[in-house]
Amino acid sequence: MSTPDRETSAGLVIEVRELVKKFGDFSAVNGVSFEVSGGTIFGFLGPNGAGKTTIIKMLTTVLRPTSGSIRVNGYDPLSEQRQVRSSFGIVFQDPSLDSEMTALENLELHGVLYGIPSGARKQRTETLLKLVELWDRRKEFVKNFSGGMKRRLEIARALLHEPRIVFLDEPTIGLDPQTRNHIWQYIKTLNAEQQITVFFTTHYMDEADRVADEIAIIDHGVIVSRGTPGAIKAGTQSGSLEDAFIALTGQTIRVEEASSIDRMRTLGKAWGRR
Repeated sequence: MSTPDRETSAGLVIEVRELVKKFGDFSAVNGVSFEVSGGTIFGFLGPNGAGKTTIIKMLTTVLRPTSGSIRVNGYDPLSEQRQVRSSFGIVFQDPSLDSEMTALENLELHGVLYGIPSGARKQRTETLLKLVELWDRRKEFVKNFSGGMKRRLEIARALLHEPRIVFLDEPTIGLDPQTRNHIWQYIKTLNAEQQITVFFTTHYMDEADRVADEIAIIDHGVIVSRGTPGAIKAGTQSGSLEDAFIALTGQTIRVEEASSIDRMRTLGKAWGRR
């Protein structure tokens, strides 16, 4: 169930100050500070291994910072995990739906876990499934859905408990251009009509350029640039955001930030502490 907003600084829904995360002697995040205003679409970009996934995990209570401070919707992810988790919805990079359940059952389960009353749960489920154009397919098993349909369902699920913030970790990866455009159309509509703050990562620079109000680019655990897409392009004298991104982060091919096994182990331990 949604948690009432705590008073935040100047309309900020995410505040990060001098954030550090170390794994042994390795600093994955090294003194990062940034903020996100309510009702904006914020792009968080970086090469593989830059630190963006680690920061998202700290914002969403999965990892504990080594030092620094975080506020999400005015709450501290360390001491107020329940309130923080009620404040956001999330679409993971990896599939997270139960493929042996129907679309309706997936949303029903999510609503029960978040304590949404039955009447409100049914109304919100219908509204969201219609929004993402899956209402007519609500009784079909998810295993029969296309990749784009699954993504749309995950977005609907993330919004079911009426969060103030939605985290999207590469929400359109592997989708065709038409489906990518449709998904961003849904997200932009929600942002405009309900003032939901969107915090997203992507490797599609054209997406970030087109939809983000503001962008932060992270590399080697530090923010190397921040501003509107236009300002970042102007600052690097680049004709495209992709050119600006390469100018800021270099041409070197990067390794993945963490293995799939490490990601699942971390996620399992963190959510097991609830």
